Amino acid sequence: MAAVNARKPTGPKGKQLSIHVVTWNVASAAPPLDLNDLLQLNNQNLNLDMYVIGLQEMNSGIISLLSDAAFKDPWSSFFMDVLSPLNFIKVSHVRMQGILLLVFAKYQHLPYIQILSTKSTPTGLFGFWGNKGGVNICMKLYGYYVSIINCHLPPHMSNNDQRLEHFDRILEMQNFEGQDIPNILDHDLILWFGDMNFRIEDFGLHFVRESIKKRRYGDLWEKDQLSIAKRHDPLLREFQEGSLLFAPTYKFDRHSSDYDTSEKKRKPAWTDRILWRLKRQPQAGPHTPHLLTPQFSLSLKSYESHMTYSISDHKPVTGTFDLELKPLVSAPLITLMPEDLWTMENDMVVSYSSTPDFPSSSWDWIGLYKVGMCDIYDYVSYVWVGDNQISFSDNLNQVYMDISDIPKTEDQFLLCYYSNNLHSLVGISKPFQIPPYAFVREDPLGEAQPQI
Repeated sequence: MAAVNARKPTGPKGKQLSIHVVTWNVASAAPPLDLNDLLQLNNQNLNLDMYVIGLQEMNSGIISLLSDAAFKDPWSSFFMDVLSPLNFIKVSHVRMQGILLLVFAKYQHLPYIQILSTKSTPTGLFGFWGNKGGVNICMKLYGYYVSIINCHLPPHMSNNDQRLEHFDRILEMQNFEGQDIPNILDHDLILWFGDMNFRIEDFGLHFVRESIKKRRYGDLWEKDQLSIAKRHDPLLREFQEGSLLFAPTYKFDRHSSDYDTSEKKRKPAWTDRILWRLKRQPQAGPHTPHLLTPQFSLSLKSYESHMTYSISDHKPVTGTFDLELKPLVSAPLITLMPEDLWTMENDMVVSYSSTPDFPSSSWDWIGLYKVGMCDIYDYVSYVWVGDNQISFSDNLNQVYMDISDIPKTEDQFLLCYYSNNLHSLVGISKPFQIPPYAFVREDPLGEAQPQI
């Protein structure tokens, strides 16, 4: 199994993004008090740009699902509370029963992240029940197609063929008919992770536990079902994975680091995995010399488990990646200009410019946010662009925003432009302060909230 991708990084005009991927079967547990180690918050040498977090077996009872539908689920709320003070904003999420996928990014990247699709593929109980299957977020990242899949495959040693069938089915169902999105196998990057439930064949319980105790993990790799499948399946072989230099992450007694002591005494296994696949590059020729310099590459910096967490019978696994790319999009579609802000009575005039090819809509809106916002809904005020425009020209547009609901504060703010056609933020301002006005927040005139 390859530890890193062998492609060379891009040239000096390229950009490097550091991405931290988390997968964890939480076995219906609530979040622990401290996730600093899991999120690498104590690693001062790590300057992350994005978090990709996938959970399996969240509490999906009917009461919990109804509560989570009305409010944010406790895990999402926890991650947002921890990451928003660090200027990470929830870009997108998708949930299917107990399977949850979250993507966070630092706010400066938001104009270059376009969410194209979110999708759920159930494979449990005759292919209709969502306790097993996969969820996908498809996006454009600086112009490149990236698909992220979090999955939960069938359990038990004897169901290996079924796991491989479900892997193929999830991949096949990621089609985008009627949308201008290429087939997933033509995407520049696929990140695929989750509780894949692959087991260790042939070796007995005693041998496996002794190998783990003596840290002879290499003795177990040859009988790992996923490693075996990768040697024989041409498509699966295209997915890379880091070396398994950590102990199997399943199955533990809860609230301990002891492998299963119940009557079943399940054999430990590396069920929790992180894979990736880069698009195959055409061979360079006389008419395509640029292909000699790859513009998009991924390298794995760390692949590890976190044994200190014991709320579940699984241990979480993380992978930290450096993504080197030469941006295909160099400027945002919308440029917001807080330096041109001015106020009169209870209104603030917002100036912005757009690129000539920007597909504007009367349902576009501009939100005013405090720095440290959690997600796109966390605005303090907003304005429908089409309803509140006061002037426009080829280079400059102006709208007014009611700020009578904004309390007097020393906080810094951001303006963000949401495109209804692109379902994404396409412009974000630099932080700024508003002149001191004392207001009390409430929905103006009972207007409908903007919907995404």
